Amino acid sequence: MRKRSFFGLSKPCFHYELATGALTDPTVIPIPATVTLYIKQELKRTSSSLKVGTPVKTGQRLVLNEGDDICAISSVTGTICAIAPFLADYGRAWTAVSIKTEGSDNPDTDFADASQAPTLETLNRYLAACPGEPDIGPLMDERNPVHTIVITGGNADLLIDTSLYVLKQSAEAVNAGIEVLRKATGIEEIVIVVPEESVQNYSGHLDARIQSVSSQYPYAQPLMVLHHLTGRLPDEKGMASMGIYFIRAEAVAAIGQAFSTGRLPVEKTVAVIDKRGVKHLARARVGTPVGTLLKTFDVQINDKDKIIFGGPMTGSAIYSEDLPIGPDTDAILVQDKSVIPLYSDYPCINCGDCVRICPANVPVNLLVRFLEAGQYTEGADLYDLYSCIECGLCSYVCVSRIPIYQYIKLAKYEIGRITSAEEMNEQ
Repeated sequence: MRKRSFFGLSKPCFHYELATGALTDPTVIPIPATVTLYIKQELKRTSSSLKVGTPVKTGQRLVLNEGDDICAISSVTGTICAIAPFLADYGRAWTAVSIKTEGSDNPDTDFADASQAPTLETLNRYLAACPGEPDIGPLMDERNPVHTIVITGGNADLLIDTSLYVLKQSAEAVNAGIEVLRKATGIEEIVIVVPEESVQNYSGHLDARIQSVSSQYPYAQPLMVLHHLTGRLPDEKGMASMGIYFIRAEAVAAIGQAFSTGRLPVEKTVAVIDKRGVKHLARARVGTPVGTLLKTFDVQINDKDKIIFGGPMTGSAIYSEDLPIGPDTDAILVQDKSVIPLYSDYPCINCGDCVRICPANVPVNLLVRFLEAGQYTEGADLYDLYSCIECGLCSYVCVSRIPIYQYIKLAKYEIGRITSAEEMNEQ
């Protein structure tokens, strides 16, 4: 929902989806003929142990080399039909593994034994590539011990209610996941964050403290939640240095389901928003091509239309219907070419709209000048880059149509990459 003064004198105001009424069950997408999974590691053909023609089972870990921690979880039973390099966002080198499916499941049993005793090592080995894609690394970092786990029940972007749907429909799995996290980490302080209008739906049903936040965007953003809970924002070291760990509700449900059944979950709940803004909820195997979901809901893609993974404020455009949904894909948004806002290389006109709209009070108009010039470290040091919560409101109001949000995301990535390289050289 959007509200804006006719005279343009007040800030635009957006509100999240709340899922307070009756929820429609998602449409179950049949197993496609082929799924594609990403191993977030560069393919080096001389050393890869994965081979075309290798049979795989549902729930099986797929690694490039024996002993690797980074993996994908096969969402189907079938045969590997292709292995290829994949260039992800920001030039990251991944490996795409395509599997020709058999149409029925033959479950892998490797996880069943490990599920008897939940540990962080087990979570990191098997669950990091499951729906919700939890990053277990911060929980294992002894240098920055975690004392609070925050489960985000709201969604970070607009038009999406995947997390609230999971909380409402899978409370038993969420509670089981909370219990696993407590046993594996020893952490008792677990908080579930939901929009304030939704609190009554979850109080008494979930085994954690319920914390409400405003339903106005962007208050459900993890960094806004962190500031709401602590009054602070992290520096370049991230949230780990503050002892607080964020995990999505769907990831907690996946953990609970896995340890309750002894089988790794392989289906993803996805919101499909068509060109008219109508939302459809789907449940599909991880790795299902985007085009399969769009075809199910009769969404036609024409030349120059845009397909976006995520919501309208922070989503990322993709270039093909053949790309697969991942374990972290909460929504697929389709925009007609006639309504797509164009970005430009026009210079900043110093109108100040980005500064007035910024919930973190970042001097965006000054910061972006450094980022446009590739002076990322200088911008971070001088103009509070790490105070940015990545809500995208600055890009939305920019009169010059500068892609400010994308510049900020790139800057944080580049600084992180450079810092990691320097730390490795020092070791």
